[in-house]
Amino acid sequence: MSSSVVEDGTEKPRILVIDDEPRIREACQMVLEEMGFVVALALGGEQGLAMIKERHFDIILVDLMMPILSGFDVLSQVRENHPDTVVIVITGYATVEHSIEAMRKGAFDFIPKPFTPDQLRAVVSKSIKYTRALQDITDTKSRLRVMVNRLMDGVMTTDSEKRIVLTNPAFLHMLGYHGENVVGRLVDEVLPNETLVRMIDAALLMPRDTFTEIVQELCFEARDGQSERILSARCAPFRGRTGVNLGAITVLHDITAIKKIERMKSDFVSMVSHEIRSPMNSLLMQMKVILDGLAGEVTDKQREILERASGKIQSLTAMVSELLDLARIEAGLITDEKETIDMQALLVDQVAFHLAAAQAKNISLQLEQLPNLPTIQASRQGMEEVFTNLITNAIKYSPRDGRITLSATKDNEYLTVTVQDTGFGIPEEDMEEIFARFFRVKDSNTRTIHGTGLGLAIVKSIVNAHHGSIKVESKLGQGAAFSVLLPISGE
Repeated sequence: MSSSVVEDGTEKPRILVIDDEPRIREACQMVLEEMGFVVALALGGEQGLAMIKERHFDIILVDLMMPILSGFDVLSQVRENHPDTVVIVITGYATVEHSIEAMRKGAFDFIPKPFTPDQLRAVVSKSIKYTRALQDITDTKSRLRVMVNRLMDGVMTTDSEKRIVLTNPAFLHMLGYHGENVVGRLVDEVLPNETLVRMIDAALLMPRDTFTEIVQELCFEARDGQSERILSARCAPFRGRTGVNLGAITVLHDITAIKKIERMKSDFVSMVSHEIRSPMNSLLMQMKVILDGLAGEVTDKQREILERASGKIQSLTAMVSELLDLARIEAGLITDEKETIDMQALLVDQVAFHLAAAQAKNISLQLEQLPNLPTIQASRQGMEEVFTNLITNAIKYSPRDGRITLSATKDNEYLTVTVQDTGFGIPEEDMEEIFARFFRVKDSNTRTIHGTGLGLAIVKSIVNAHHGSIKVESKLGQGAAFSVLLPISGE
């Protein structure tokens, strides 16, 4: 018998022939060994089953009609104990009834007696292709399972009925589940978090023409000896070729350490800013006393120096106040102050408040005719700060005789408010940094404009805290348009 290993290092397929006729066994062995297979022979069903217990066979050819133990009995036991083995039945009674019954019991194919070598080659070649396809699927599933299990992030896939298809240990550990196997169980029975279940529901109900990733933060309070945990959850549907939702995949990422670092950084900035603001305000008051002449006569040169120093301190005070605002926003305090807001009235008030500053530069500041706008749930102070920053920036970065317009529309479930100006515009290379802290556009037009570089960072933080978004469109020398999108539902 030839070696059982082929040139590429893989084992040759093993085939077992079970037949009580020596002529059939020997003919099969001759043809199959010529094809390069490792062939074993069994005189009957009992011997065949004993050989199957000792080693694995890729293909089994079994005669249906044998004494003592029939091919049907062998087929049933093989299917029960060796589901990956392909069974081809040999029958001298090639009737439709026998073929159908064999297929129902799990046979891959059948070959009628008498058969030619070519017929045997054809049916075995077809079964080998099937076996290799099954092996490829098994190998792929095994690699996928190993890869998923080794991920630090939690991963879970569910089918269209919300039954768990796959999950890794990290996912279950993050949710504090250490019970029995969850595969095949409904998500609602296993997951303790209602937000996660709603995310999966939303992914499964997502229309075919829409594909978005649903993102939420999950907070788990400290209990049972475990510290507080914050998880970033992402859920998206996966679809078949026709676009039908077959299920959902959910990924959990533990961001507890990141959030703690951000909180510590924010607390530190808040503490330092608070401690600095008081002495700076005191210093400003004392300098004002001197400038007002209450401490004695002040020369023109002294006044010039003191006024320059006072301006610098005022800039620092403004920056400290804005840092404190950022710390307050990042601490989530602003979202605790939500109320029903009439945006039309708020925008009218904003235009009226900033009109004097715009007129001082001969800039036209107008609110376009608004449609009937819905109310939103938001922090009034936060919304006022957003549009105060945007309008103030538009005035500062617009030349004399410019134009600023505010407009608002309802787009699906969002209210969009746009502040557009005819100012200096933003260079293309600065567009990605425009919302970064302390970033300011620096060119010949803006060199003399003072600011902290925190205004747009505050705007973005407030909008994000309201689950909205902000985008900017601008061309250098042609002005800029900032659009704020706020969810109407307030969720």
